[in-house]
Amino acid sequence: MTEKRREKKEELKTRLIAAGTELIQEQGLKGLRARDIAERAGSALGGLYTVFDDLDGLVLHVNSRTLKRLETALNASLPPAGGLEETFLNLSLAYLNFALAERNLWSALFEHRMPDGVAVPEWHLAEHAFLIGLIAAPLARQMPDASADDIAIRARTVFSAVHGVIAISLEGRFVGITLALLEREVAALARLLATGLQKELPSRPLVS
Repeated sequence: MTEKRREKKEELKTRLIAAGTELIQEQGLKGLRARDIAERAGSALGGLYTVFDDLDGLVLHVNSRTLKRLETALNASLPPAGGLEETFLNLSLAYLNFALAERNLWSALFEHRMPDGVAVPEWHLAEHAFLIGLIAAPLARQMPDASADDIAIRARTVFSAVHGVIAISLEGRFVGITLALLEREVAALARLLATGLQKELPSRPLVS
């Protein structure tokens, strides 16, 4: 492939990802069609398949860009002192604010499924690691005698608790929290999680 053709392909890839991002922002992941993305990007339908193997490949790249934006937002929320309660509180509220501001893009991160028998690429799985790493870092200071595996398990539990409350509430499930009270309750949950962890013996093993 010549340099000029490579540049044209990269430029088309950028347009397609931008178009996919816009359409998911507007309508969500459900009903997303390759033809609509190509049209929005000013490309023939066949052009999309010269860049991506399928629609799933494009969605992965849209989600990748969303993850980078989410990582930037969460990192910006980290307090200078790095105390457990303040860190959990800031991360939880920043996560909620991102979900509220970019609801459809945020939902697409968790709604998208690869076809049966097709694994999510390792590069994309690795892009999610910061969600656990930002929680694990202050936990490691709280649990100095715990193994890396134990810290990772507890970080996943903390993330799942906060994410679950937000997801159930934004989906409008009857057990969820109303939007008017969601910020208050997410903050309360973050504080409860931090308080509980601070009371727990640091060296207590999580798994045998």
